[in-house]
Parts: sequence; C-alpha cells; structure tokens
Amino acid sequence: MNIHGKYVILRAIEMSDMQVMREMMNDPCIEEMIVGWAWPVSVYTQEKWFQTSAHNGKDFRFIIEYEGNAVGIVGLVDIDWKNRKATTSIKLHKTCPKGKGIGTDSVMALERYAFDQLQLHRLEGSWLTYNFASEKLHLKCGWTIEGIQHKAIYKNGVYHDLKIVGILSEDYYALIQKNHYWDN
Repeated sequence: MNIHGKYVILRAIEMSDMQVMREMMNDPCIEEMIVGWAWPVSVYTQEKWFQTSAHNGKDFRFIIEYEGNAVGIVGLVDIDWKNRKATTSIKLHKTCPKGKGIGTDSVMALERYAFDQLQLHRLEGSWLTYNFASEKLHLKCGWTIEGIQHKAIYKNGVYHDLKIVGILSEDYYALIQKNHYWDN
C-alpha cells in the first residue's frame, strides 16, 4: 500500500533507493541540520541495514516520491503501540524541488497515515534550534513546540539547543478541519 499525499507518494523503500538514501546520509549539509549521530554510510552497511532493520514492526520509513522520482525519506520510528505514539523524521534530497509543497505534503500524508490508519495518538520530534526550515514546516503542519533541551546536541565542537515538539491526533484533525488540507 502506498500513502498518497496531494503531490507526493510515500512508498516502501526498495533496494533501488539505496543510492539516493546514501547520498542523503553522507551529505554534510543534511548532517549539519539533523539530530542524531551521523557517520559515513557505505554500500555494504546500508544493504545490511536494509536487510535487517528496514521493516521491523517498530520503525516504518518511506521514500518520498514526487513526479516519479525519489526525493527524500520520512519515518515513524520507535513506535510505542501501547501508548500510541511514534517519533517522526524527514530528510529531503538536495535535488528535491523547492517551493512545491513537497515537505508539507509529506508530513501531512505521514500524519494522516499515523492517525487514521495506525490509530496513533501522538507524534513526537525534535529539531536543532537553528533549523528554521524544519520549524516552519512542522508548525505549518500543526506541531507544537513543547520545550527546549539546552545544549543537548554536539556538532562541530559546539553543544546546541534542541526544540522538543509534538502533535496530537486531535490537533491534526482540528488543523485539517480549519485549513481543509485534504479537500480537493
């Protein structure tokens, strides 16, 4: 089953997507903007990850496809089925067209899938305080900044603050009722 947005399709990761994913993982500009520990990803390491971790029932990652091209990846990870929550992520490839609503549509489609299909109650995330694009995207998609973790992420010799964010299913439903996002 593919997940359809207005402009994008979120689909299962295929072995043929490994090059695009590896380019994103090894891109220093993307690494500078993401939370977490990044290291160079080899073909071997990535294929091993794909075979063992890509579909484990706790983490769902999807390729973002726009006009037939893989342009990024979104995910629901660390799914907590008891408490009905998950952590989200999004990465867009450097060749992803800008100003087309691809990021917004990807997050909205992921939210709809998480809340309507998986019946999750809460999505969580975080971003570095200087990642203004991620902040703008998520606030547009109904997320709330819930707090700051001071000096939580170490990058390039400096500790950076981390914004902690979330969205509840009722916030998502109120947003789409207000902005009519899914209306044709």
